[in-house]
Amino acid sequence: MHGSEGKDDAHSTPPEGVRSKLFLRVMGSLAIVGVMVGMMIGRLTTPDPSQLQQVEVTNDGLVVWFNNEPKTHGEIVDGSVALLFGAEGKAQKGQLKLDGKDVNWRVRLSDGGLLLTLVAARPLQGEWAGSEVDDRWRLEIHLREQ
Repeated sequence: MHGSEGKDDAHSTPPEGVRSKLFLRVMGSLAIVGVMVGMMIGRLTTPDPSQLQQVEVTNDGLVVWFNNEPKTHGEIVDGSVALLFGAEGKAQKGQLKLDGKDVNWRVRLSDGGLLLTLVAARPLQGEWAGSEVDDRWRLEIHLREQ
C-alpha cells in the first residue's frame, strides 16, 4: 500500500458513509433500551391503584375500607353528602338508620373515580376522617341532621 489514493478500493480505510449509518443505529438502539429501562423503573415505583374493598354501616354513618389511601374530595350539596374517591371498585348501594330515620347511600363509578352519595329526607351534615389500620385505609363518615 503505497499512498492513500484508492485503487480498486483495496485500502484499509472504509468508505465514509458506513460509519455514520452504524453510529445512528447504535444511538437509536441505546435510546430504545433507555426508554424501556425507564418504563420498567417507573412501573416498579408507581403505587398500586386504590381499590374499594368494603363498606360497613355504623350507628351514625359508614366506614369505607380501601387497600391504600385514595385521593378524597368531599362536599355537602343541598343537604346530601358526596365524597369522590380516586379509586377503583364496584357500584354498591344500601341503607342505614340515623336517629331512627332512613339514609340511603350509593357508590357509583364516575369519570373521577368512585362517587359515594348519602341522601336522606332531611338535610344532612357529615364529617369524615381517614386512618391506616392493618395495612389498609379506613375512612369513617359520621352523619348528623342539619
